[in-house]
Amino acid sequence: MTLTQSYLTPEEYLDIERVSPFKHEYVQGQIVAVASASKAHAIITGNLSALLVNHLRNSGCIAYAMDMKVRLPTLNLFYYADLSVTCDKRDRISSEDFILHPKLIVEVLSDSTEAFDRGDQFSGYKSIPELEEYVLIHQQQVLVERFQRKSDNLWVPQIYRTNEQVEFDSIGFTCAIADLYDNLEQLSQ
Repeated sequence: MTLTQSYLTPEEYLDIERVSPFKHEYVQGQIVAVASASKAHAIITGNLSALLVNHLRNSGCIAYAMDMKVRLPTLNLFYYADLSVTCDKRDRISSEDFILHPKLIVEVLSDSTEAFDRGDQFSGYKSIPELEEYVLIHQQQVLVERFQRKSDNLWVPQIYRTNEQVEFDSIGFTCAIADLYDNLEQLSQ
């Protein structure tokens, strides 16, 4: 849903977003509302965030969950990644409410966002030179898809399923796939 039809500069968008009670992404001058997350989505994101914060402690890398924007200046875009990791010192300016140089981006798929996450959003993220891995985590089944950059135009997929270990080579991280889905069994259908 587009909030406004008039063109906004990135700076105007950031000013609006800082005071808005709702999250919006920025797509080439337009503000687009971000859908709220399901309980399953929040649990998966929280599980991975906790694992990554502990893994990255004292590494010089920082994990951001859900409320951090990724800026794509060459495409005139800002997206909210479900989870991102940056190890780049240029992303440490505390007054900026976005990062520019993530090496890992994770999206938790939902029915309403899956096509976008796989399509336009992934296409946009590919423009980030520092991005090494893009990960999609399914909510409805135990399944993780990792896309690893091998060259500018080559992204190699890796699928992880039940009882397997998930690996994010970009940050030297490994965990049981079950750890990502921990506590989902407590939700009733």
